[in-house]
Formats: sequence, C-alpha cells, structure tokens
Amino acid sequence: MAADYRAGDYAWIRELLDYPRTLEERLRFFDDTASIVIPPDPIERVIFQDRAKMAIRKIAQNRGHILMVGRPGTGKSMLAEMFKEVLDRSVGDILRPQELIVAFPGKDRNHVRMAYEAPETFDRVMEALRTALEAAQNSSEEFSLEPEIRSVRRLGWGLAGAAVLAGAAGLFFPPLLLAAGLAGMGAIFMRMQENSHRAQEKIQRESGPGMRNDVKHLHDLMPEVLFDPRQERELMARVSEPSARNMKGGFRHDPYQSGNLHTPCHKRAYLGAHATAPVIYVDELKTLVKMGYMAELLEIMQNKRYILEGGRNGGSGAADRSENPLRAENIIVACCNHDTLAYLQQEGDGAFLSRIEDKGEVIDMESAVPETPETIRQAAQYVKQEIVNLGREFRRNWGAVIRREGYESVRRRSEHIFGKPLPADFRLQEREFSRSAVMEIVKELRCRAADGKLSGILRPINGIVKSAEFAAILENSPQVEPVHVRRAIEEHLSLEGSLSREIGEHKKYLKKYITSMTDSIGYVVGLAVVHSPSSGQMVGQPLPIHCQITAGSADKVVAPGKMGEIAKAAAQNVRASIKKVLKAIGAPAVGYEMHVEYIQAHGGVEGDSASVAMDIALISDFIQQPVNQRFGVTGSLTGDIILAVGGVTEKIRSIMDPGLGMEGACIPWLNKHDVEPLLVNAEAEYTQQGEIPGIRIYRAPGRREPFDIYFCKTKYNVYKILMGLDREAVETRMIERSRKDLEFLNAAADEAGHLRSGPPSTPPPP
Repeated sequence: MAADYRAGDYAWIRELLDYPRTLEERLRFFDDTASIVIPPDPIERVIFQDRAKMAIRKIAQNRGHILMVGRPGTGKSMLAEMFKEVLDRSVGDILRPQELIVAFPGKDRNHVRMAYEAPETFDRVMEALRTALEAAQNSSEEFSLEPEIRSVRRLGWGLAGAAVLAGAAGLFFPPLLLAAGLAGMGAIFMRMQENSHRAQEKIQRESGPGMRNDVKHLHDLMPEVLFDPRQERELMARVSEPSARNMKGGFRHDPYQSGNLHTPCHKRAYLGAHATAPVIYVDELKTLVKMGYMAELLEIMQNKRYILEGGRNGGSGAADRSENPLRAENIIVACCNHDTLAYLQQEGDGAFLSRIEDKGEVIDMESAVPETPETIRQAAQYVKQEIVNLGREFRRNWGAVIRREGYESVRRRSEHIFGKPLPADFRLQEREFSRSAVMEIVKELRCRAADGKLSGILRPINGIVKSAEFAAILENSPQVEPVHVRRAIEEHLSLEGSLSREIGEHKKYLKKYITSMTDSIGYVVGLAVVHSPSSGQMVGQPLPIHCQITAGSADKVVAPGKMGEIAKAAAQNVRASIKKVLKAIGAPAVGYEMHVEYIQAHGGVEGDSASVAMDIALISDFIQQPVNQRFGVTGSLTGDIILAVGGVTEKIRSIMDPGLGMEGACIPWLNKHDVEPLLVNAEAEYTQQGEIPGIRIYRAPGRREPFDIYFCKTKYNVYKILMGLDREAVETRMIERSRKDLEFLNAAADEAGHLRSGPPSTPPPP
C-alpha cells in the first residue's frame, strides 16, 4: 500500500517552523514605528488594495465612474476619500463648476428657465437690475392733496364772500339774511374740510406709503441664483439616501398661496447633487435601490442632463418644472456589498454595471491578500497611520487643556475618567509600536484569514491598535509591546465572539462531564467557528459530536437538529464513504442506520468541516474503539481524502487554553499554513507520530503544556492519531463487525420465521 506522505512533505512541515524568523526578517526595515514614513500620496495610504488603487488612478485620468464591491472594513470609503483628494490636487480646478446656475421666470407661473452665467457678468447684470428696481421704488412723487385743498379753499372763499354780500343786502331785504347764514355755514364747513385734507396729507407723508407692494411684480421677475461656485467649493457630495429630491433637486413649498402673494416657482427652486457636485459618492448602493432612484440615475448617466421637476404629489410645486435641461456630467463613486452586486447583475440585464464599465470600472475589493514582503510593509505602514491618527485626536481633544493647564491637569482629569491613580509622569501622548508588537498585529491579520493570507478587513483592527495604545499609555510604557496588543485583542471581541466565549466556558465543563461519564466510544471533539458578518472576525469553539451506527433494514443517516443544507449533505457524504469502504473490503452487505448528534448545538450547524469528525465518531461506534477526546479534529471529507476548511487558525486557538484539557488537533494537510501565525512569539518544534508529521507548540514558558498539531491527508491518518489504529486494523475490525451483524440478522430472521410458522404438531398415538 502506497504511503500517504513523501519525503518532501516532512521538509515542508519543518519549514513552517521558520515562519517567525521569516516574518521578523520581513519587518527588519524598522526597529519601531517611529522610523516608518507615511506616503505623501493619499491613495498609497490605503493598504492591501493595489489593484483597486491602480484602477482608481486610471479612472481619475479618464474621469470615469467607479463601483467598489467588497465586505465592510476593506477600505471602500477611505479609497473614495483618497480618490477625491487626488482629483482635487490634479484636476480640481477643472472639475469644479465655474458658472453660476440662475433661474429665471418661465413662460407661465409653473415654469422656470435655467441659465449658466459667468459670475462676473451676472454680478454686473444684477447690479444694474437692483439699481433700476431701486429707482422704480423711489420714483413715486411725494403724497399731496393740494388740488383738493385749492378747490375746497376757493369754494370756501366764494361762500364766505356770498355770505358777506347776502348779509349786507339783508339790511334792506331781511329774507336774504337766511341765505347769508347758510352761505356762512358752508364757508365754515369748507374751512373744516380744508383742514381735514391738510391733516390727512400730513399723516400720509409721515407714515409713508407701502412702496414694496407697489413693485412686487418687479421683484418677482428678478432672477434667482441657485448655485454659486464661489461659495460652494466641495468637489464631492456624499449622498446617504439617494432620491429625486436630493440628487436632482426640486421646488420648495410656497408659503404664500393666497391673497395675490404667490412666490414664483423660480424663487422656490433648489438643486441637488447632480447639478452642483462634480463627484457624487453613494456610500451604500443598496439604499439607492431601496429608494427607487435607479431608473432615473441610469437616464441621467446616459444623457448627462435632466429636467428639474416638482414632486409627484398634489401639493405646492407638483406642477413646476424647468423649460430647459440642467447639465449633469457627474463622476459616480459607489460602494456596495456582494449581495447588492448580484441584484445589479440581474436588474435590467446589468444596465447600471454597463454604465459604470463604459468609462469606468467595477472594482472587487480584496478581503484577504497573500502575505508577501510588500503586504507586510503595508501592514506596518497601516499601524503607523493609526498611531498618527490617534495623536491627532489627542491634540484635537486635549490640546487646549495641555496648553492652558499642562499635563498635570490632564493626569488628574484622566484619573477621574479611568477611576484609578495614574503614574506621576503620565503623558497623554501616542506611543510607537515595537517591531514585536507589529508582529502581533500581523499575526492577528493572519488568524482572521486563511491559506497564508492577511485579512483585508481592517476596521476592527483599528480598535485593537487604539486599545493597545491606551494600555501602553496607562502603564506609561515607552512603547506598545506584544502584551498590550494581546490584551487589546482579548478586549475587542465581536458580539459573536463574546457569545462564543460564553459557549466555550460551557463546552469546557460539558466536555469534562462527558469524558468522565462515557467510555469515549462514538464521541469526538469537532471544531467549529463562529463568523461575525460585521467585523469579519472568526471565533472558534469546540463542538462535541456523538454518533451511533446500528444494523438493520434501514440504510440511511439521521442527523436531527438545526442542520443546514451543506451539513446535511456532509452527513450523506460520510455515509457514502463508509459504505464504499465496506464494499471495498468485501464486508457482507448489511443495512445500517447512522445517527449523528451535535451535542447541545442549539444554534444549529452549517458547513462540511465536521464531516471528518462525524466519520471518526461513526467508525468508533462501529468497531467499538474509544476516541482520544483530548484531540480536536476538523476537515472536509471527500471519499477518503481530507480537504481544506476555513477558520482553522481560530479553531485551534479555541482549544489551546490549558484549562480545557486538550492536547492537540488534527487538521487537513492543505491547511498547514494556517498554523504559522500560532508560532509567532511561541516555542515550537517538529514532531511526528508514525508517518504523520506535526508541530508541537508549548503553551507555557519552560517548554511546558505541549500542544500537538498533526497534518492529515486521509481519514486513516486521523484514525491513527485519535484511535491508535492503522488502516488494516480498522478494516479488519469493520469486516468482523459486519459479519457479526449479518449473523445476528440471519438468526433474528430465522427466529422470526420460526415464530410465524408456529410449534410442530404432535402426531396422534398409534
């Protein structure tokens, strides 16, 4: 029988032990982060996204559109901000609008005309219009009732003269005295009327007439400036909820809808991002889809112009619209996750993606990158950038206190914040990372990825760097050391990680209980991982599994509980693998019912990484061989071969706590590089059991608490580690069990037939 391992395989495992030295060599370009220089080019401050950065440079040259697709925390928003800075430095003066956007009255009260004007020209026109309007306001004559006063005065003097003449004639003809009296009374009334006119004239002159209303129609004809490039200098507009109102603009509500005080529509118009911003950044494209703005955006991207329209309801401004279009030559920068990308590929046969790719590019952000000298350098640069950002925050938040009161005041105030005394020489200043501390950050990036890669989801790492900084600051340590980083990692568990830690404590006691109460036949410790969708962090946890295999007519596998489709398919694959072995070794054909139980996995199980563990537990019960429960196992079983699975580093870390009582793990050969980050700042050596290579890691100083990790290619390698049996011994015992089961079933069938036929009848006596 051919061996599973070749001579080169053992050399590869030994090479894994060189990883810490290799990593340190790659970080040899600095002693601490004080010597790391941050690139002046803003795009180069985004790490791990070389392909995206090159695409952005080409798009900036061509002024195309960008769609960045990737998981949260991979740097999409930061790249968009850097893209804006590059455009601002290079062609910002060209991209920024140079003309005013002015609204004029249209053909009727519901229409408006748009015009693009040079600011200086429009200022001269507006100054002339304001001068003419002011002249119109001041052109009215002073209020006067002089014509009425003269006519009343003349009539009054005439009546007074008539009264005098009638009075003189009345001396000779007495009836004329009555006429003289009436004429005198009329003269007095006219005098009173004259005084009334003079008083009215004085009141009107002192109070002044309402001249504004007199020229309201002229005010309504004045143009309205909707956008002034001298006041609005932002190159990029961030839109969180894209809709017709904030992307295109519209018309405000008219506060004066009655009494002949209507506000003309050109004075109620306002513009959105399309008309005012050269670059539009949509942070989450899913919101644009939900808001139903996709169809309008596609039309504007195609035509590069649009008509300004009012709302779709029946309120004020619903019927308002512009007579001529507005320009919309925007650069669209959008971000989304992969679920939104799947929708965009189907919506309109990918019309939006087609618009993007016309002059731009769809960029797939890297969630993990290979570990190379360049990516290691970028990781160190990233740590330095976060240190600089933290120092900037300190100066912004505490700079005034430091200048006014000194560091002693900062220490007293910080003691109130943290609730404990701080060193007398406490300084609220950022600390540089030592090289070994940066190695811990690289180790964490490796642990959160797989297959020798570094995780590109950096947002959760920001918190780890800051927490490590605070740990060093509170201890007044000159630098951030590995112990500070490890402490920060423990503190910065995701929600799923915190729950997993609690579950792990429960599983610790559960495993001890099972070990003490059973003979370990059919029991195995699988390894699972909990994935956080928000942070990208993976947290491993032990997964106890119990399996039974029973001879009978039913030939099936039963796996109750909340199992996903992939986990159910994995159970079926394990059944097929066992049946294949039974057939290959010539075991009698017997039906078997296989039961798989994930012990207290109340949240359900999904994935195929427990298929090797299921196979081990079933074979253990089948041949009645105990399993070493001090070893965990993970891997995807395909026939007899074990394939790679995800989260292996975190799975191993979950059982390395000495308090759990675990002594090692069996992992797929293809996951051998996932062990490398566990070797950083730890003692380790090569080990081997039979032909199976492994690495022994010491969990305590003084080469104490050894933990063995074996790299298995086939399930028979795992049999050797966990049950101490080689392939021949397992197959021999499987044949013996099958024969016993067949004999048992035949005997049971004979006895059942005997019972059905009844006891033999007694012959009559002769």
